[in-house]
Amino acid sequence: MTVGIVMLCHTALDRAAQVARHWVDRGCPVVIHVDKRVNRVEFESLKAALADLSDVRFSGRFACEWGTWGIVAATQAAATIMLADFPGVRHVYLASGSCLPLRPVRELVTYLDERPRTDFIESVTTADVGWTIGGLDLERFTLRFPFSWRKQRRLFDGYVKLQRRIGFKRKIPAGIVPHLGSQWWCLTRQTLSAILEDPEREEIDRYFRRVWIPDESYFQTLVRRYSANVESRSLTLSKFDFQGKPHIFYDDHLQLLRRSDCFVARKIWPYANKLYRVFMTEEGVGQATAEPNPGKIDRLFSKAVERRTKGRSGLYMQSRFPNENWENGKSASPYSVFEGFSELFENFETWLGKMTGTRVHGHLFSLDKVEFSGGETVYNGALSNSAAIRDYNPKSFLANLLWNTRGERQCFQFGPADNQEINWQLATDPNATISVISGAWAVPLFKSNLNFSDIRKEAARLQKLEQEHLTILRSPWTKARTRIWNLAEFVENPMEPLQTIVDEISPRALRRLTEAPRMTDLKGFGQFLQNLRNQGMQPVLMGDFPVGDDLQQNAARRGRPYLVK
Repeated sequence: MTVGIVMLCHTALDRAAQVARHWVDRGCPVVIHVDKRVNRVEFESLKAALADLSDVRFSGRFACEWGTWGIVAATQAAATIMLADFPGVRHVYLASGSCLPLRPVRELVTYLDERPRTDFIESVTTADVGWTIGGLDLERFTLRFPFSWRKQRRLFDGYVKLQRRIGFKRKIPAGIVPHLGSQWWCLTRQTLSAILEDPEREEIDRYFRRVWIPDESYFQTLVRRYSANVESRSLTLSKFDFQGKPHIFYDDHLQLLRRSDCFVARKIWPYANKLYRVFMTEEGVGQATAEPNPGKIDRLFSKAVERRTKGRSGLYMQSRFPNENWENGKSASPYSVFEGFSELFENFETWLGKMTGTRVHGHLFSLDKVEFSGGETVYNGALSNSAAIRDYNPKSFLANLLWNTRGERQCFQFGPADNQEINWQLATDPNATISVISGAWAVPLFKSNLNFSDIRKEAARLQKLEQEHLTILRSPWTKARTRIWNLAEFVENPMEPLQTIVDEISPRALRRLTEAPRMTDLKGFGQFLQNLRNQGMQPVLMGDFPVGDDLQQNAARRGRPYLVK
């Protein structure tokens, strides 16, 4: 006894001819159905290419649009010819024109000869299947679907909603328990002939013509009526992505396909010359006793789905970039943001870089230019210091910087005078650590030579911006680690927060600070704040800064006392 192959073809007919010849040369008769939408010239070319093979038949042609009855009708027609013309066939194996045998045909024949009464078809109830699309499981059997899901999606969805609204339900024929499963099966002659010769077939076919995607339910349901021994699995390796589209196998999947131990795989890229060359010869010899086990490679497919849907942390890819919060992490690695430090300390960037051994930038989001570390004009990944280019998409600029420098912690300065569009990106990024000395933006104004009326206006503007920024950092949606000090409390005891910052950036160092950055001279700053109040501007973010110059610093609780000079 042997195996008969039913092939459903619609494209790459040259490859279909090659595979059909492979089956026939090894003793398996083939019946081919070619989609009616394939032009006549290509169809006749296929027939001519196989004209020398006596065990090849062609069935009547049907238009096989996805999700419609045509695929079932084509399978019925081809299977009927197979049973009628080849009485020596014990099992009928359904395949597509893009399927490729992975193991020698004799191994498949031997495997099925050892299981003469077993039908191999995935067949599970709607409650047990997890891959139904569009929320339609049992409803695909009780509603009507006169419109194409692919070509008339609005009409399809609208008609489904209408039927749900009015409570319409089709009656399932007596004795039919709906099942779903993969289209690619291998059935015994007894079971397949019982399905095709069922005296109630006309009524059953009429019902399934209006079922959605009947090729995934017709044989899967009817086999339960007639088969005495069903193994609910397919002998064909067929993997689908999270959108329900089949994975395509290429030349570099050779070892992956071998590991599956499946007899047949779909969907093979028609130009995968290496796969066709290897598996269509005896090079593809496997173990005759090996059970088909696609589960052995499921882990790799799960990783592929995760990579496609989530991507790598901090790398924005096409499939998720337009969708807010679809990213697998807003950034690629941890980084630190300092607000007010470069205004309060002289050469803060140089000091921090020396203490932590990391890269410390200036104000990356300054309105004038991007202040890269070392004054670079072009940074890793060809990032320009042009503010105009950066402001085209500040979020992507930061994501690219962190991606291009992963492995090295980045630190940069930020403040109310910078581009504020990045506020929520920083606040909602778990990789961000934000340290803020509120009100420190007033120190450069204090040391400027501007007219006091201009200083007052600028101070009011910057204070408003910083208040909005701090509101964001204190919101319940903030995921960044934040530390906020007002200027007065920080100046009173700077060493402890500086030590905390250094320990966090360089946790392995765990050394006490013996050197601190030089703090700018704040003599007269208290009077400056009072002058702002006198002019009608109320500075509230600096804390309780005394009007005189008698601000007392406490000795640092960690490290040496720090003196303001």
